[in-house]
Amino acid sequence: MTRPLLPVDARRPLDVLDALREALAGGPAVAPRTDGHVPADLPATVPQPVALVVETSGSSGVPKRVMLPADAVLAGAAAADGALSGPGQWVLALPAHYVAGTNVLVRSIAAGTEPEVLAPGHFDPVAFAAAARRLEHPVRYASLVPAQLAAVLDAAEHDVDVADAARSFAAVLVGGQATPASLVDRARASGVAVVRTYGSSETSGGCVYDGVPVGRTRVAVVDGQVELAGPSLALGYLGDDARTEAAFVVRDGERWYRTGDAGTVSDDGVLAVSGRLDDVVVSGGEKVSLGLVERVVREQPGLAGAVVVRAPHERWGEVPVVVVGEPGSPAPHLLHATPRLPELPELRAVVCAALGRAAAPDRLVLLPELPLLASGKPDRRALEALVAGGDPARN
Repeated sequence: MTRPLLPVDARRPLDVLDALREALAGGPAVAPRTDGHVPADLPATVPQPVALVVETSGSSGVPKRVMLPADAVLAGAAAADGALSGPGQWVLALPAHYVAGTNVLVRSIAAGTEPEVLAPGHFDPVAFAAAARRLEHPVRYASLVPAQLAAVLDAAEHDVDVADAARSFAAVLVGGQATPASLVDRARASGVAVVRTYGSSETSGGCVYDGVPVGRTRVAVVDGQVELAGPSLALGYLGDDARTEAAFVVRDGERWYRTGDAGTVSDDGVLAVSGRLDDVVVSGGEKVSLGLVERVVREQPGLAGAVVVRAPHERWGEVPVVVVGEPGSPAPHLLHATPRLPELPELRAVVCAALGRAAAPDRLVLLPELPLLASGKPDRRALEALVAGGDPARN
């Protein structure tokens, strides 16, 4: 059996909210679109269980249409409520076509509350604080990406209203990209109840909070790869059976999503993600995780939005290269950039001390702005193509 698939312009988040209400009640499934454009290959129907189709480029840049059943997104909402302070009212500060954005809408529907919606476009901490003050429920939440959190903390240093608003939330969920530990520490020291989330469109968004699975989510590491199981898993990829079979596996009667991330689980069950399995380069005969290099680099002043990619090297085979947008770049993940960037020698020294000589970046490339995928993530393939030509703006 099938049901209709309804494209909805995500530039009007309240339209997405209304469509989701109908979808969760058995009406047409929802496909939030970034610009209102409906691609010719978008089917008119989806399998009956599906309530939401989230399009994402993921880390590879290849578009995927993730099919999420109503039961899955509602299970994710229930798990979040159980892990936090129960049902509450949300500020929507993320695009409504991101899974984290649709999560805010679904959780609002499940809680019977109306979200406060920020205008799409540039994130303004003052407008965010104003939206927080309009919340009426005693339990208040927001979901941000790291750059938005950094912008809020920056504004809070000289605006007491922003500071008070940030501290008024029962939890501020932060995910969507690697969150520097220094940013989390800074937020918590300021009295902001930050919760780091891990998940993807394939898991109905974040399902691991501060390394701990929420609800009935289960985590395993198989051959170094993080796998997730539980009621919030997607049905698969719309129109792509081969990719579905590769990403979702059944083991001992339970269905698991293979994340493609490398990680470990501690003896007390806390997950630590170290990066993508496909981000390892061999430099001078030594394996180097670009994800770990990026994590160290992003802790340095002015580099919170930096991206580390591979580049060919005549002597070493492959080397890490750091790419960053100019301070003041409009790229959303560079809002916390500062005018002063470290020089390459000092950056190399920091990374070398943390991860060894082979991990030291070969170059620091400065761009007017970083190319982004439709999902808002850095376009790593475009960056790799750029640095492969050895055309850095700064060495």
